[in-house]
Amino acid sequence: MPDRRPRRTGRVTRPLLVLAAVLGVLPAAAPAYAAGPATPHLDAVEQTLREVSPGLKGPVWQRTDGNRFDGVLQTPGCWGDPACRTRTGSDRLLARTTAAVAAATRTVDVSSLAPFPNGGFEDALVAGLKQATADGRHLTVRILVGAAPVYHLNVRPAAYRDELVARLGPAAANVTLTVASATTSRTGLSWNHSKILVVDGATAIVGGINGWKDDYLDTAHPVTDADVELTGPAAGSAARYLDTLWSWTCDNTGGLSQNVWFAASSGAGCVRTLETPAAPQAGGVPVIAVGGLGVGERTADPASGYRPQLPGSAATRCGVGLPDHTNDDRDYETVNPEENALRALVASATDHVEISQQDLNATCPPLPRYDQRLYDVLAAKLAAGVKVRIVVSDPANRGAVGSGGYSQIKSLAEISDVLKGRLVKLTGGQAEGRAALCGNLQLASFRAAPTATWADGHPYALHHKVVSVDGQAFYTGSKNLYPAWLQDFGYIVEDRAAAGRLDAEVLAPQWQYSQSAATVDWARGICTA
Repeated sequence: MPDRRPRRTGRVTRPLLVLAAVLGVLPAAAPAYAAGPATPHLDAVEQTLREVSPGLKGPVWQRTDGNRFDGVLQTPGCWGDPACRTRTGSDRLLARTTAAVAAATRTVDVSSLAPFPNGGFEDALVAGLKQATADGRHLTVRILVGAAPVYHLNVRPAAYRDELVARLGPAAANVTLTVASATTSRTGLSWNHSKILVVDGATAIVGGINGWKDDYLDTAHPVTDADVELTGPAAGSAARYLDTLWSWTCDNTGGLSQNVWFAASSGAGCVRTLETPAAPQAGGVPVIAVGGLGVGERTADPASGYRPQLPGSAATRCGVGLPDHTNDDRDYETVNPEENALRALVASATDHVEISQQDLNATCPPLPRYDQRLYDVLAAKLAAGVKVRIVVSDPANRGAVGSGGYSQIKSLAEISDVLKGRLVKLTGGQAEGRAALCGNLQLASFRAAPTATWADGHPYALHHKVVSVDGQAFYTGSKNLYPAWLQDFGYIVEDRAAAGRLDAEVLAPQWQYSQSAATVDWARGICTA
């Protein structure tokens, strides 16, 4: 459990009023749910989604009850061992992938960032498909990856289709394959970034893990990442989201735009929607599934009356660059409801917040530096005495051009300086702002073991997209908290038992080793900000 001091009351009125202005909405009566435990965090998020993107309820976001939380899946899972000799997390992820696919009776849907799943990830998929079709069942399988312009020119769906057919052998006769690689906007830097496996619309594995053997499996310095597995109606939400992406993909195959590269089994066409019956209730866990459409699929939600007070881009631009969709584009927000959902989740915290991310700041230019409203929400939480813990990938992972590695910052000061600046503005004074920061924040570079690097000397790379609040609700998906205008998807789960598992299996060991790299830690009186 996170370190916490005794809470004091009576100090939150001003920060909460500021918070309402930051989010661009005033508090209204939250929806009431007659059955089940209280869900204040999901209620707050749903209220925001209904205002921002009412027309995307169903295909892009949806709240469901009756789900079963099947667990956290993580890579590599060798906490405490810098040589990472036993990778229980990666082994379990691959085994669960095979088992989920093997149980398929109708459909298997795979979504990721290019390149296509390879190595052990491809092995798990192929093994599952062989098992699923061993009794003569016929499966429809879709595989969609997002392609960055130029960088993924060598990602060829036809070649991957042929590779899978060859590996499936006789089982290929019982599998209809549809494979695509897509870029929704080259100039807007937008493509699919979601990481989803849905089987029969009833079971889903969703999170941040890419199916890349060289980054995750066949290396002495594996990327640390996390997915969750759910069974129930929330899996159907993921299936409908993928139908939305595939509808655009099928509409844009061929022609001169070359934004979509497509291949399918002989005689098969592009499959816009998969016929999946409604998943039966499997448990008692409420979930909000929420995604975004990035740039290029839709320009706005015409049903939305959302009129926020946008912060603009004066503080977040770096001279030349793209338009700032994150801080200065209302229409973009209405088709990317996940951004406001994550702000609302953080805003709903009353006691503590844990953020585990690759970064909070983007590569600027061409992207804006950061999400100013997210920082303002975090500042309001800190000013109200809420404990906030932020762990990000070691800046030593920064690529030669910023986004080329697993970090986009040069120093943790890039995060603490922005937070301190927003706190000074909120509290009205330098001393007050610094006191709120130093008294309530924990900020550290990620470590997975007691040593400063993996045994081979490489820094620890973190690829989580995790936000947890009050030990009760959490988000796991593909959406980064730094500006990035991609197609993303994730789950917000409100269940203390599930949140406890996330803490015990991921967040607690993470902090056990990362706290030694903290530049701000209220619990130990460290504050270099």
